[in-house]
Amino acid sequence: MAAAWRLWFKIGCIGFGGPSGQIAILHSEVVEKRGWITEEEFVRALQFSMLLPGPEAQQLATYLGWRLHGIRGGIVAGVLFVLPAALLLWLLSLLYVLGRELPLLHGFFEGLKPAVVAIVLSALWRIGRRAVTTRWLGTIALVAFLLFYLQALYPLVIIGFGLVGAFLLPKTSDHPPLQTLRATEGHWMASLRMALTLIGIWALPMAGLSLWLGSKALPVTVGLFFGKVALFSFGGAYAALSYVSLHAAHDWGWITPAQMMDGLGLAETTPGPLLIALQFVAFLACYQAPGVLTPMLSATLGSLAAIWSLFLPSFLWIFSLAPHMERLSHNGRMTGALTAIGAVVTAVIAYVALWFAGNLFFPSGTLSHIALAPLMLSTIAFFLLQSKRISVVPLILLFGAIGAVLRIQG
Repeated sequence: MAAAWRLWFKIGCIGFGGPSGQIAILHSEVVEKRGWITEEEFVRALQFSMLLPGPEAQQLATYLGWRLHGIRGGIVAGVLFVLPAALLLWLLSLLYVLGRELPLLHGFFEGLKPAVVAIVLSALWRIGRRAVTTRWLGTIALVAFLLFYLQALYPLVIIGFGLVGAFLLPKTSDHPPLQTLRATEGHWMASLRMALTLIGIWALPMAGLSLWLGSKALPVTVGLFFGKVALFSFGGAYAALSYVSLHAAHDWGWITPAQMMDGLGLAETTPGPLLIALQFVAFLACYQAPGVLTPMLSATLGSLAAIWSLFLPSFLWIFSLAPHMERLSHNGRMTGALTAIGAVVTAVIAYVALWFAGNLFFPSGTLSHIALAPLMLSTIAFFLLQSKRISVVPLILLFGAIGAVLRIQG
């Protein structure tokens, strides 16, 4: 257990590179170097994690901790996977709000925006090629895009197309189910008790915060909204970020599109799950509308509420559903539903990518005036990412430095 503690903390500190990089690190450390589980077990765990809403890399780490040391091991692995990134992003968020008037720092964040648009477009290209593989899925993606344009509610679109996929696109697994580990512990009543316990654990601090500040206080609203985000964030971090962008920046005005891009850029430079970018959204929204609290206290409470609501469901999914992993991962209707949801995720990322690009390239809100410098920088960044000549973190730092230099010269 002590060796596992050290490993999970190490991975939390070095987990750069997004989900694929983090999964590669987990495989290297747990399977190749230590042999704690087999290759087959790791692949099955990864397939199971990808079925669930939320950050698959953190859920994979939580599952591996649970597989090795039970619930205690799962808690340690899941918490340490997120904690270093959460602390670092809180410090970066603080620097952001205190130093926005510094010309050099302002230029750095201006330089991030073209890179962030390129990163989101690159993710759209990567996810779309994997998720939209047939005419049926292309039709689902197109219809979903139009629904988002018409302001349809994201959860309803997800549920609706999930049902379509479950009944019209069922898939059969190429591999027969394997014997489930811990199968004797896996009866559904035990899973239900575990789920209800974790829901109660989530609700207690949220209820306390509501009694203290009132149900309409922004930290409370943030916690409740991000709890909903965690339930419907199929498709990884970009799906959740897009969902939040549709509401927090587009509809409710918690933050601006430019600030949303700044948060994504900061999150890309930290280890841990990319979903941590939503902590920045919560910090900034609560800092700018503190209510009866001081801005710093409001922002910190908002950050804590965001982290609590975004990542606690990962433990709920793993601890209540992991014993049934084999049955779920080989269920044809579930895989059909997730196939359709993948097309919907592509649509929402496309909608938000165009929204980001429109705000950056057409700042006046009309097509008559185009910002050529951001467009050129985004184009360069996109082709650099596609060529594999540079990874995301160096790209973010490079374009931030370009923005700072341009600011000084301007």
